[in-house]
Amino acid sequence: MRLGPSILAGAAALFALVAALDAEMTDLIAEAGGALGACEGYQVTSVNKGKWSLEANLDMIGSGCGVYGPDIPKLKLLVEYQTDSRLHVVIQDREGLRYQVPEEIFPRPQSPPPDSDADSLLSFTYKTNPFSFRVLRKDTGEVLFDTSGTTLVFERQYLRLKTWLPPNPNLYGLGEHTDPFRLFNKNYVRTFWARDSGAVPYRTNLYGSHPIYFEHRQTGTHGVLLLSSNGMDVKIDQDGSGLHYLEYNIIGGIFDFYFLAGPGPIDVAKQYAELAGTPALVPYWSLGFQQCRFGYQDWFHVAEVAYNYSVAGIPLEVVWSDIDYMDFRRTFSLDPKRFPISCMQKLTKYLHDRQQRYIMMVDPAIAEYDYRPYNRGIEMGVFVKNSSSLPFRGVVWPGVTVWPDWFHKNTSAYWTERFHEMFSPKSGVDIDGAWIDMNEPASFCSYPCVDPDGDAKRQGMPPRPPPERQPPRKIPGFPENVDEDEEDQITLGSLTPYDPEADSLFNTDKKYKIDHTGDDLLSPPYKIRNRSPSGALSHRTINTDLQHANGLWHYDMHNIYGTTMSLYTRNALLSRRPGQRPFVVTRSTFAGAGRYVAKWLGDNVSRWDHYRASIAGMLNFASVFQVPMVGSDVCGFLGNTNEKLCARWATLGAFMPFYRNHADLGTRPQEFYQWPLVTSAAKYAISVRYRLLDYFYTAMYKQSIDGTPAINPMWYLYPHDKQAPGVGLQYFFGDCVLVSPVADADSKDVSIYLPEDVFYEFETQKRVQGNAEWQRLTGVPFDRIPLHVRGGCIVPLRTESANTTTELRKKNFELFVAPGVDGTAQGSLYLDDGISLDGGPMKAHVEWEYSNGKLKTSAVDGMVGLAEMGFEVEKVTVLGGESGGWDSDEL
Repeated sequence: MRLGPSILAGAAALFALVAALDAEMTDLIAEAGGALGACEGYQVTSVNKGKWSLEANLDMIGSGCGVYGPDIPKLKLLVEYQTDSRLHVVIQDREGLRYQVPEEIFPRPQSPPPDSDADSLLSFTYKTNPFSFRVLRKDTGEVLFDTSGTTLVFERQYLRLKTWLPPNPNLYGLGEHTDPFRLFNKNYVRTFWARDSGAVPYRTNLYGSHPIYFEHRQTGTHGVLLLSSNGMDVKIDQDGSGLHYLEYNIIGGIFDFYFLAGPGPIDVAKQYAELAGTPALVPYWSLGFQQCRFGYQDWFHVAEVAYNYSVAGIPLEVVWSDIDYMDFRRTFSLDPKRFPISCMQKLTKYLHDRQQRYIMMVDPAIAEYDYRPYNRGIEMGVFVKNSSSLPFRGVVWPGVTVWPDWFHKNTSAYWTERFHEMFSPKSGVDIDGAWIDMNEPASFCSYPCVDPDGDAKRQGMPPRPPPERQPPRKIPGFPENVDEDEEDQITLGSLTPYDPEADSLFNTDKKYKIDHTGDDLLSPPYKIRNRSPSGALSHRTINTDLQHANGLWHYDMHNIYGTTMSLYTRNALLSRRPGQRPFVVTRSTFAGAGRYVAKWLGDNVSRWDHYRASIAGMLNFASVFQVPMVGSDVCGFLGNTNEKLCARWATLGAFMPFYRNHADLGTRPQEFYQWPLVTSAAKYAISVRYRLLDYFYTAMYKQSIDGTPAINPMWYLYPHDKQAPGVGLQYFFGDCVLVSPVADADSKDVSIYLPEDVFYEFETQKRVQGNAEWQRLTGVPFDRIPLHVRGGCIVPLRTESANTTTELRKKNFELFVAPGVDGTAQGSLYLDDGISLDGGPMKAHVEWEYSNGKLKTSAVDGMVGLAEMGFEVEKVTVLGGESGGWDSDEL
C-alpha cells in the first residue's frame, strides 16, 4: 500500500547503509567461508530401500564444524519417488524436533502406494563418505542437481548445501524480487525474509517468499522447490575455477526438496501446480479495469472518481478505498464524518446499480484502543503474545497495535466475525473483495521497539484526518438528500453475532513441539542479508522470539504470516457470500498462496525502470509461482508520474492479469482521465483487453485446472530457441497474443524478437515471418502497444467492448484464425457464470480446429456449446488475407 512514516526521508541514508552492510557482509562471509571449508560433512551409516523410496542415516564425520553454532550430529535422509515427474528428498534431524512448514499452510502430496507402477523420469544417486547426492534425468543421465565435491553443513541455526550449475545457467524464480526475470548468475544473493519494502529496491528481499527456481537448458527444463519458510540466502556465483553454483544458506528448519522433471517448461509449471496447489479461479469481473488512490478523502471523492471515468468514456469496473476510510486508521472502523456508514451504503448501492464493484483495505494490525475489534480480540485471546502472555505491541498506522495470531484456535472465528460485522451487505459496507496489506507483518517501530507508545507519538501516529471536503457538485444519478452530518443509526458492534460453529477452516488446536533450546531467535549467528540495520530480523516487524499459540516460533514462521492471513480472509469472504468466488488481493505471499489470493507487486515508483521491472515481477508470479492474478500499480505508486509514462503503462497494464491504477498520498492525480494522451491510451487498451477478456479468462480457467500458465515468457512456448531465454520484456498474454511494450522513456521505437515462426500484427492482421532475429519497430504512438498473434492460434474475441464486464458478457463473438506454418490453427473458449465457485449450472467449453480452409468446432465433454449459453460466432477472420469457411452447424 504505502511507505511508513519517515521511510522516504531516510531512503538515501538506507541505500548508503546497504552499501556499507554489503561490504561488511562480504568480509564476514569470506571469514566464515574459510572455516566452512574445513567441515568434513556426514557419512551414510545405514540404508533401507523400498520400491519407490530410500531411507538412510547420516552421521557427522569428526567433531563437526561449529562455525555458526552446534552441529546436529545425527541426520536422516528420506527419498521418495512420488510421481513419474516428482522426486522428494528430505534431510532432517533424526528425532524430528526441528521446524517444518505446517501442512495447514502447504499440504503435502501423498506418496505412491507400494504397488504403484510409477516409472520416474528422475534418478537419485548418492556418495556414502562424505555424503553427497545427485538428481539425474533417468533416460539421458543428465545431471540436474549435484552436491558432489561439496560439504553438507547442518547446524542448529545454519544449514548449507551447494549444487553445481551448467555454464551461464538460465535460472528463474527465487522471489519475490524486482530483478530481471532471468536471474543474474554471478555475485548474486537472493534473500528470503518478508519485509515492508517501500520503493521495491533491486537486489533485496521484498514482501514474499517463493523458494522455487526453474532451470532451463536446451535439453529440457526442471524445477527445484526447497520447502522452507525460514530466513535464508540463496547465492548464485562462480568458484575460483569459473564453475557456476547455487548455494542455500538457511537459519533453521530442514532441507525439504521437491525436484520436478519437466522436461518442458510448461510441464514444470503444471508439476509445480500439482505440488503447491492450482490457483483459485478469480471472478470474471476482477479482470476489469480498477482504480485506487491513497488519498480519496471521503465517500464523495470515491463516487466522484467513478463518475469522472464515466464522463471521460473510460470503462471502470472497480473502485478501491485505501486506509483513508478508517477512523484514525483503525482497522475495521469508519471515519464517522468523512465515511459515515449511511453514506457508504449509498456509495456501494450507487456503484452496484451501475454494475461496478467496491473494494476496501484491511490491515492485520489492530489498534490498541477501546473499540470492538480490539476488545473482542482480547476476549477471545487471539493476539500474538509476548513471554509475559500479554499481546505483543508495535506501531502501525493507528499508533500502538497488536496482531492476530493466525494459529490460535479462536482466530478464524474472530476474523470471520470482523468481516460479517464490518462488511454486512445489509447493515455494513457491502464490499465485493478485500485488499490485505502490511502483512509481512509490517511495523513502524524499529527493533527492539521497547517504547511503542513513545515511538508512535514521535512518528505522529495516528495522523489527524484531513479537513472535511465539501462536494464540489452534484453527481447525476447519485442519491439526493445525502446529509453527511446525520448521526449513524448503525453501530457495527451491535450486529447479530457470528456463529463460530459454522466456521471450519482447519484444526487450529494442533500443537507442535520444536526444539529451540539455546538458540538465539533474535540475532542468529549467521546473518542473512535482510535489508535492515545490521540485518536485524525483527526490524520493523514483530519480534522473532515470539511463540505462536500452536507452539511454533515466529522465527520460523515469519515468511508465512501473510499467506496465513490470505487463507483466513478468503475463508471470511466465503462465509459472507457462500458459493461465490472470493477476491482477495495481498502484498505478502508464500509458496502456494495462489490457492487463495491475487497479488499486486507492492509500492513501486513512477519511473521507467519500474515500468520495465513490473514485467519480470508478473512473469515470476504468473508463470513460476502459480499466482496468476498479478499486476503492478499502473503508472507507479510513489512519486509523480507524467503523461507519457502513464500512457505507456496504461497500455502495458491492460495486458497483465490484475489491472489497477494506484497512486500515493500527496502525489499528483493520475486517474486515466487526467491527461488527453492517457485517456486515449486507456480507451484503446481497455477496449482491446475487454474484447480479449474471454480468451484470457479461458487461459486463467486452464491454469486453475492444471497449472498451464495464463501468462507465458517467450521461452515457455519456444523452449528450443537459443535466444528466447534471455527475452525479458516480451511475453504472451495467454498462449497466443505476443505483447512487446515500448520500454524506453520518451521513445516511440522498440526492438522486438520474433522466433522462427509465423506471426500476425493484431491491428493490421498483416502476416510477419519471424526469423529468430531482432526487429526494430518505429513510430509506435504513446497510446498504442505492439501486439502480435502467434501462428497456429484461433483467438476468440467479443465483437465489441463495453463499459462494464456485465455488459461485455452480453456481446457475441468473432474469431481470429491465425494459420501456422503448416496452415492449421487451434483455439478454445470457456464460459461460465463468472462468479460461482463451480462456475454455475451451465458451462460452455468449445474447441476449434482450422485446416485446409475449413473450421471445425466441438464442445468439450460434459460442457455445452455456445448456443446453449445464448451466444453465437458472428464473424470469422482468417488473418493474413486467407479465405476460409466452416463445416459445423454451430460455432
